[in-house]
Amino acid sequence: MAGALRIAPGQAGVMQMLVFWCAVMGVLYVAMTYYLQPQKPQVRANGDVVVARAPDGHFYLPGEINGHALTFLVDTGASVVSVSEAFAEQAGLQGGTPTTFRTANGDRAGRIVQGVTVRAGAVEVTSVEVGVGLLGGAKDDALLGQSFLSKFDVSISKDRMVLHPRP
Repeated sequence: MAGALRIAPGQAGVMQMLVFWCAVMGVLYVAMTYYLQPQKPQVRANGDVVVARAPDGHFYLPGEINGHALTFLVDTGASVVSVSEAFAEQAGLQGGTPTTFRTANGDRAGRIVQGVTVRAGAVEVTSVEVGVGLLGGAKDDALLGQSFLSKFDVSISKDRMVLHPRP
């Protein structure tokens, strides 16, 4: 057969080894992708929300603002729940009061929208202040700050955080 691909006897072993290691790397990639995903929060019978620490050391909660899904990074040092301008537009967060956010990366112009309903995990809080102007990360990444967290007693112990609703 003219033009047929021939593999020399010594090359067959190299090809088998290459296929083997590609398969091993594929399995490791799938396993690490699964392992690095944040665990879903648990809700206790008393209403406590228990959040496991993610492998990167932070606490994450799936949530919604105006019915639009996002992922919150719990930030006990943030004054308000914060979202990007792109997310705010998608979620219909109109208007607001212009403000300047003082962040670790310097001052940022933004706006505060009052009276927003925010769901984080299985709990929902109405009349939350939401800051619009968060930069960095994906469009649907947000910070869960004190305008939401102040409605809970927050405790952190080792690799879990508990949000206990205040009466």
